[in-house]
Formats: sequence, C-alpha cells, structure tokens
Amino acid sequence: MHCAATKNPWKSDCACVSRRGNGIMASWMGYGSWMREAKIFILVLLVWPLPVLLEAVKVSPLIEKVSDHKDFKKLLRTRTNVLVVYTDTATSGESHLKLLSDVAQTVKGQGTIAWVNCGDSEGRKLCKKVKVDPSSKRGGAELLHYKDGTFHMEYNRPATFKSMVAFLKDPSGPPLWEENPEAKDIVHLETEKDFRKLLKKEERPVLMMFYAPWCGVCKRMQPIFQQAATETKGRYVLAGMNVHPAEFDSLKQEYSVKGYPTFCYFEKGKFLYHYENYGATAKDIADWMKNPQPPQPKTPEVLWSETDSSVFHLTDESFDSFLEEHPAALVMFYAPWCGHCKKMKPEYEEAAEILNKGADSPGALAAVDATVHKAVGDRFKISGFPTVKYFEKGEEKYTLPQLRSKEKIIEFMHNPQAPPPPEQSWEDRPTSVSHLGSEDFRESLKKKKHALVMFYAPWCPHCKNAVPHFTTAAELFKEDRKIVYAAVDCTKGQNHELCKQEGVEGYPTFNYYNYGKFVEKYNGDRGEVGFTGFMRGLRERDQEKVGKRKEEL
Repeated sequence: MHCAATKNPWKSDCACVSRRGNGIMASWMGYGSWMREAKIFILVLLVWPLPVLLEAVKVSPLIEKVSDHKDFKKLLRTRTNVLVVYTDTATSGESHLKLLSDVAQTVKGQGTIAWVNCGDSEGRKLCKKVKVDPSSKRGGAELLHYKDGTFHMEYNRPATFKSMVAFLKDPSGPPLWEENPEAKDIVHLETEKDFRKLLKKEERPVLMMFYAPWCGVCKRMQPIFQQAATETKGRYVLAGMNVHPAEFDSLKQEYSVKGYPTFCYFEKGKFLYHYENYGATAKDIADWMKNPQPPQPKTPEVLWSETDSSVFHLTDESFDSFLEEHPAALVMFYAPWCGHCKKMKPEYEEAAEILNKGADSPGALAAVDATVHKAVGDRFKISGFPTVKYFEKGEEKYTLPQLRSKEKIIEFMHNPQAPPPPEQSWEDRPTSVSHLGSEDFRESLKKKKHALVMFYAPWCPHCKNAVPHFTTAAELFKEDRKIVYAAVDCTKGQNHELCKQEGVEGYPTFNYYNYGKFVEKYNGDRGEVGFTGFMRGLRERDQEKVGKRKEEL
C-alpha cells in the first residue's frame, strides 16, 4: 500500500504510521472509520520508542538523560562541572538539544551536559523536587549549571556554540568579547577563513586587533577599541580575533604577532602598518585611521651604566679590584628588562647620591648587569633579579632581599646586620609538585600524558596565593603516573628564556601539555577545586575512551 505524507493524518484520505520491526501499522482510508483508526494511531504513539519519535532531534549519546532523583544526585556527586537542560516536553528543547549535542562533543572530559524532560512522569517528579519549571521559560527550556555538586548559576549567556563551549571550559570566567552588547560594531572573527574573506571583500580600511582572552592589556583596550568602532562605523572596519590557539601560529608569523594585543592596518586587503599606541583613547584610534602612519622608530633605551649615575657600575674585570678599594660595599645584580630592578633603580640612585659622595660614608653602592657580565653573576649564583649582596673586605657576607628603599639601604649601611632567615622556597619544600627548569622541562613533560604547569615568580602575590592550592592538587594525584603538576620559576637562571618561549607574559601562567605538547592555557579557577576538577575531567575522558575500546572488542 502507498501512503502520501501529510502533516495532519486526520485530514488525509490516505495516511499511515508504520514500524516494520514491530509489525505495528495504523492506516485509515477516508473519514468513515475515523474513530477506530484514531484508537489504533494513539496506541502506536503509546508504544513507539522515544528515540524514534525524537529522531529529528538527534540527541548526542554524550548528553546524559536523567529522570530519577537518585541518579541526578549521583551525577552531581561524581561530576564537577554539569550543565543541565530542563525541557517542558520531549520536543520543546529541540533547538537547545541539537546545539548542546555539538557542545558536548567539544567539551568532552571537561564538562558534562545532562537532560531532564519535565514532561514525562519520572522527570516531572525530579523537576518538582529541584523546583524547576521550564514551562515558564521562553521556548520551554531552562539551563542551570552545577559546580562541585551544588547549584552554581542559571546559564544566561547567548545560546551559541562558541559561548556555551567557553562557559563550560571556564564557568567562572568572563564572557567572550562578542557577547558584550557594546562590542556590536566590532567585526568578530573566528577562523582564518573568516579573516581572509573579510580582507578580500572589504573595500574600507580595516584595523585588526589580534588578541588573547587572558591578556590584561587586551582587556583594558577592548572597551576603547569598541568605542572607536562605534564612532567610525561606516567609514572603517575594526575587527577582533582571538589568535592565541596554536592553529593560528602561521597567521601570527605572517603578521609578526609576537605579543598581545597586536594591531594590523589593511587597505584593500593589503597589510600596511602596525598600530602601536597601547595607551590610546578611542579618539586617538579614530584620528589615526584618518591618516594612518607607520610606527615611529623606538629610541633605544640608554643603558644604566651609560647614564650620569652616582652608582659605581662594575664589570667582570673591575669587580674584584673595586672590592679591594672599598672594604664595605653593597652590590645590586640586575637585568635591564627586569621590572622590579627598574622600580628599585631610582631608590638605589638616591641612596648612592648620599653614600658614594659623602666623605664619612660607611660604604659604597655598586651595580652589575648580570646579563652582560655573566662570569660575576655565575660566581655568586645569581638566579633572580634584583639580587643585593653586601661585601666586607672583599668577601660576600649577606644577601639582602629586604633592601628596596633609599631609607632601608642607608640605614643598613650605617649598621650592617644579618637579614632574618629567608622563608623556605616552594622548590625547597617537600611537595608532590615537580619543579622543572630549562634543562629538564621538555624531557620531563614528554613522559606524562597530562601535565599542568605553573609558570611563576617567587615575589608574585597571585602566585603565592595559588601555590597552596596547586600543591594540594598535586598531592591528590601523586599516585597517578600519567599526571604531573609541575612548576617553573621564571626568574631563575635560563628559565626566563624558557618562559618566553612558552608564551608567558604574566605571573602566574598555567599551561596544559599532553606528552610534552602544548594544548591550551588553563584559565579556570585558581583554587584546589579548579586545579583538581580540570585534571579529573581529563582522566574521565581517558576512562570513557578505554570503555569504548572494550565495547568495540
């Protein structure tokens, strides 16, 4: 029998619903046997398997269907990052479920997506128990997020693939730039294809901002850039693109993106200039777009040793003879790029003005650029900057980390005293964190499937806050031979270069590696829960893969 397809079988002269496998068939011809056929049709709907009725929804098997309250509690107890979609009926959340099926695939191992149908009898009881009523929501669906076993928040960000993935990867993190309504005039690009397409078709000049989501300078400049986009709308195109992922390495190389943000100016698809005013206002950007010019050559920074300085500047050759001539001397070992050295420099200069020129001075103040005069730096085991040491009669007597101000320096030189015993460094304390350096970094990570590495500086307050939580997480996973929580002190020896190579632009920076290969930056919570939850998610993903292989066998 041939039956014509129709949206409403009650108005069709020839309609059918059939399932060959079960031998179930309902059909009717004309309106004469209306009631009898209606009963059969309803019976078919009652016995029809739910997956067949929802075939069009195509719900991913990665979305966990939950209807029992005990199962729900178990889910929250065993998973740390769960997004639950509650739907009024089996079909009311169709658009959400389609989208979340793709999201679930991308965040697999990092987050869990669950579905509760409040329309069936079991699901209705569960929804009532957790006080959720999706029927009151637009589209008959409500999305709630649970973190570490408890309710965290209602998902109120855009229902887009990109936003949902970003949310589940970092539920406490800031929204994406494109989610900001004030950034509506920025052209937000996602792929290199989008970027090339924009350059090819756009006739107006384009100012491109290549950025990374974690970058502090980028966050500060985004409101300025979006205001400039609004003020110049129609005349110019201001676009933004997150190019931090490794897939954009060739693009970054092409346009000399060596840090974030990097601004590139294009006319008719051709790159002309970089824009380098990182302290710009929206008006500055708009004015520059009217008359774009290449960046002015930077005036090279004058070396401290070449300035009119009151400090004695020493070299590998002059160091010992200076100490012979000055029985009491304070020496500052520094690096020209070091921010803390630059901060200390004026204080040290002012103290030298008094101590180095006074007839009755208790001692002299000197400085050594340890990046140039490496023999002296190596001799005194200089591993961080600035390092201040006190010498008496040519012999090293004290290392003085507490001397940073003019007053403290002068006070010490008049009454040299041993500093208080230093606090034991993180590296010297017995913990389960693996402390790595440039000499063993890559070899060590190659042996581990999952490595979370913290790049830090011992003086950094944010690092100090993260250390106990990172250490606790390492302790919890110390028996797992596939996992390592590692740390690199970027101020130590050659580690500075290693940190630059690994994209470290601020402290602390957390990178995730898989068998030594960089995968992504960790931008999650910096507490014990965040560090352990991240690793648990990776191990859950591993276990799921093993389970699938066993099923296939």
